[in-house]
Formats: sequence, structure tokens, C-alpha cells
Amino acid sequence: MCGCRSSVPGTVQYSVKQPALALPKKSPSAAGDMPKRIPIAKQLASIKALRKGSDLEKAFATAALVYNNSADPEGKLSKAEAKSLLQTQFLSFMQGQESKPKYQEIISALDEESENKIDFEDFMILLVSLALMSDLLREIRNVKTTK
Repeated sequence: MCGCRSSVPGTVQYSVKQPALALPKKSPSAAGDMPKRIPIAKQLASIKALRKGSDLEKAFATAALVYNNSADPEGKLSKAEAKSLLQTQFLSFMQGQESKPKYQEIISALDEESENKIDFEDFMILLVSLALMSDLLREIRNVKTTK
């Protein structure tokens, strides 16, 4: 995809693994086996380093938690899961982009070999790429700031 590798020598990877996002219940008997979903806000509140963090740091941590809540034990998502996550959890950035060639290119790449896995770094590059071209970003840029 983008050529990024998560196995850069000398880096330490940390994982804040939490139960996966709540899935629709299949049957009443299966309900007892499902882990309870912990809200993202509660997960963020449990990260002591973020208590004095900026809104930007908290936003990045939120994106990381959303990814980690959906990732497998190895910290990866299938391309199909990544596409679904982008289209559900980052809906405001995705809406109205369907006709743009770059959007179509990114989404079609996720449709190819959809069982292949991507790591957090590749997911974030996809998210940033889609956010950069979104209409929402243009709207955000047009907001007047007050001093």
C-alpha cells in the first residue's frame, strides 16, 4: 500500500488492547459469551498520560483506540475490516467522497485481496489521506478563529 513498515528497528510498540467493538447478538445463548464493550471515553480516561493532554493528543488516542478495539491479537485488521471501520467510525470524513477518483482508488485497494491484513500505521495513512481530501476538511479550514 504505502510502503510503511511497523517493524522499524529500535522502536518499541505499545498496545492498549481492549475488547472488540460490540457486534450484533446472534442468539440469546451467545449473549453470555460476548465481552462487554468499554466506551472509548472510559478507555481514554484510563490513560493517565492523557489527563493533561491536548485535544489533538486525545483525538489521536481516540483514533488509535478505535483501531485497537477492532484489531486482531496481532494488532492488524483485514482490508475489509479497515474499510468497514473507515466507513462507520469516520463517516463524516467519508461522506460525499464517493465520486472522487482518489477516494475510489483507496477504497478499491481495500477491496482487492480484502482478507490481507494491514497494520496501524497503514490504517492511519489511509485515514489521513481520506481526511485530507474530504469536504469536511474544506469546511474546517473555512471556520473563522477568534483570538
